[in-house]
Amino acid sequence: MATIGWIGLGNMGGPMTANLVKAGHAVRGFDLSPAALTAAGASGVTPATSIADAVAGADVVFTMLPRGEHALAVYLGEGGVLESAAPGTLLVDSSTIDMDSAQKLHDAAAAAGFRFVDAPVSGGISGAEAGTLTFMVGGDAASVAAASVFIEPMSANIIPTGAATTGQAAKICNNLMLFINLAGAAEGAVLADRLGLDKQVFWDIASVSSGDSWALRTWYPVAGVVPSSAANRDFAPTFTAELANKDINLAIAAAKATHTPLEIGEHVQQLMQRLIDAGEGARDCSAIVKLVDGTLGATAASPAAATDPAPASTPAPHA
Repeated sequence: MATIGWIGLGNMGGPMTANLVKAGHAVRGFDLSPAALTAAGASGVTPATSIADAVAGADVVFTMLPRGEHALAVYLGEGGVLESAAPGTLLVDSSTIDMDSAQKLHDAAAAAGFRFVDAPVSGGISGAEAGTLTFMVGGDAASVAAASVFIEPMSANIIPTGAATTGQAAKICNNLMLFINLAGAAEGAVLADRLGLDKQVFWDIASVSSGDSWALRTWYPVAGVVPSSAANRDFAPTFTAELANKDINLAIAAAKATHTPLEIGEHVQQLMQRLIDAGEGARDCSAIVKLVDGTLGATAASPAAATDPAPASTPAPHA
């Protein structure tokens, strides 16, 4: 079995490393959050004191971080992965980040003599816990094949996407569709209720009809219908509105760079921003339903809130 270095032990990284440990790998993990380190240690991960400690002697290094700036700092900064890992080590970034940062990581890793793949994931916390994530892996064929061996215990699907950064491209486009679907599920659910349909009956219909989607089946924003829905827990987050806003903005930035109109995507981004402006940024993104059913309040629904946004906070660098 392999020695694996891991940076980022939050909501996704924690359960992902637990599955690697269950598969027999030795995992040394680092996170800025003491609570995340403690939780990972309880799952069999060896807590590291620094990035350098986590990657020392590793056969492969994984990173799972919230934003491009965090990934760049972890790889390129003082005491970071490229400075601390042995040259030739396989590096796998499973963060969801912007295309420019992903390209910078590929270029810097290659220049320093490392193998590198971008390998973001889909499936959420439930998929991370169950070991059923979908990995989208971009990079040269040999590195993708090598990474797939280590990815297997965490995944149900490993899909090579092509050259460098195509994994990130696939994830950005997938999440664009996810949040559009989530907004549609929220509007459909509220309208169905107001037309007198039982919430379970309507979901039973939509989930086997043309209105079906992963968001409807997994994140349906009405309590008491889908066990995995955050609505059952007062929108305690599985994926926060801030992170959803970050991801959909990645798609918008990529669209602008390629002269691609995203009128629906831009509207959904505005809805996520309204949640953040109303102080709901740390709640689950499926709280978007509050903008439809009116429970968010008049402030968030006002035009001023949509046109004069307060700055979103930046999450701690772990995921």
